[in-house]
Formats: sequence, C-alpha cells, structure tokens
Amino acid sequence: MPTIEEIQRPIAAEMKAFEPHFREAMRSRTALLDRVMHYIVKRKGKQMRPMFTLLSARQFGPVNESAFIAASLIELLHTATLVHDDVVDDSHLRRGFFSINALWKNKIAVLVGDYLLSRGLLLAIDKGEFELLRIVSHAVREMSEGELLQLERTRDLNFSEEVYFTIIRQKTASLIAACCASGASAAGRPADEVERMRKFGELTGLAFQIKDDLFDYGNGEGTGKPSGLDIKEKKLTLPLIHALQKVSTRDRRMMVRTVKNNSQDSRAVARVLELVSEAGGIAHAHERMLHYRDEALAVLNTFPENDPRNALAGLVQLTVERTK
Repeated sequence: MPTIEEIQRPIAAEMKAFEPHFREAMRSRTALLDRVMHYIVKRKGKQMRPMFTLLSARQFGPVNESAFIAASLIELLHTATLVHDDVVDDSHLRRGFFSINALWKNKIAVLVGDYLLSRGLLLAIDKGEFELLRIVSHAVREMSEGELLQLERTRDLNFSEEVYFTIIRQKTASLIAACCASGASAAGRPADEVERMRKFGELTGLAFQIKDDLFDYGNGEGTGKPSGLDIKEKKLTLPLIHALQKVSTRDRRMMVRTVKNNSQDSRAVARVLELVSEAGGIAHAHERMLHYRDEALAVLNTFPENDPRNALAGLVQLTVERTK
C-alpha cells in the first residue's frame, strides 16, 4: 500500500503552497472567530480532499491559481459541514480533539459553520470562479439531501441497498467527486474530461464509505476486534442491510430490536455482529468495495499515464486498504 508521503510526491510543493492559501481564506477580523479558525487549522487531518483536487489538476499540467482556489473552496465547505455535523450529532470529539461545539457551545459552532460557508462562496465569487462554485455548491446540496434522506429512512430500519447507495453517493461520494471535477475544471479541461474525473471521484467515494462501514466489523475485512460502534449509534451500514435481507424472520426481529432499542447491550450487539458475518454481510460489502475501486481505476486509466495519475491510483488503493 502506498504511503501518504509517496502519494503526495508529485504535488509536494503544491501542498506546501496550499497551506498559506487556506490560512488566508480562513482569516477573520473578529477575535473570537480568528481564535476558532486557528484551532481548526492547527488540527486539520490528512487533507485528502485537497490532495484529490490538486492531483486531479496536476495530471493535466502545472497547478495554477484556479486549482488552489478550488482546493481552498472545497476544504472550507467541507470543514463547515463537519462543524455542523458535530452539532447535529452532539459529538464532542473530532479526530481525537475537542469539537468546536464542545469548546465554544452549539450557537457559536453553528455560526462558525455559516462563516466558513460564506468564506467559501465569497472566495469563488471574488476570484470569478463561477464554474468551481457551481461544482462545489452542487456537492453541498447533495450532501444535505443525503443526510436528510438517511435521517428519514433510518427511523424504520427498513431500507434497501438501492437507498443506501443513494445516501452514500450523496453524503460521501459527492464531495470527492467535486474535488476531482473541480481540479480538472481548474486545469481548463473540456466538459467530457471534467465529467470523467467527477465519475472517478464518485466511484472512489463509494469505495471509501463502504470501507468505513467495514471498520465496524474489525479492520475492514471482518478480522480483528469488531467495535459495533455503528450499531450502537443506530447507523445502517451495508453489511447490516445485506444481512437483514438474508437472516431468518426471528433473527431479523432480534437484530432490528437490538439496533432500535437495545443498542447499548454489548452482548446483544455482539450477537448482531456475528449474524451479519454468518449471513455474508461482511463478504458482500468487501466485494462491492473492490468493485467500485476497480471501476474508479478503469475510469482513471482512460487518461494518459503520468506521475499524478499514478498518485491518484495510489490514493484509491489507500482508500480501500487503510486501517483507520
């Protein structure tokens, strides 16, 4: 499996140059906001989305100012959604650190999310990058609709794989798709190439989310110590959805009852995890993840080979082979 450092190599200078772009985009004249922005910047994650954006642009030539704007715009809007998600989920931790709402309470967290959204919109407008704004705004709409669809359908714990894939396509895959499409658009590529890169990102995002689902059952392949955290949080994941269609009526009733009303009972959750494995839920999800990985790589391989394209392929591999 390639390392993050190896993947970043074709854009190492660009990733370094991106940091001041992003810090400048986050700057505020309000002291409280500036403190919160500083806290966010200091605790940023692996920056997978800027990597997808800049590699997508770099495979077509040198990275230009539009590509940096695209990466900043996506990271601003992504950060806004994370801040709002923590409020919605009443979550007090993000990547092992206190969330914004844990430190500054919900009201300030909501306003911080709104500020980040406005900074992203204004960044694109001030620079005249209306096509980038269209691509990213479409993704934000999809993410909101996906979240609402999940909330609506999770109540009865009775939705199909088709609905599941609609939800993850909107909630997770749409933003990675926007990264890749905006990178290609910033590089001045024609509409058909931008669409192919969007599709590549979407397929990668689907594989990414299924991998996340699999972590509930161990290290992502059903081995290692299962956590059952998604079940405890009443989340419907692909292994569970598949298993619910395969088990006996009696077992199905027990599984639904556990997820709905008894999700804090460790023994009951452990039994649900066993039934999911026995019903082939883990194997099915793993197979679908690899299917989307292969489809993503097939789309990527329609472009000429170069180091950035190979790095994007490495990013896909990292997506399905990561251990956290």
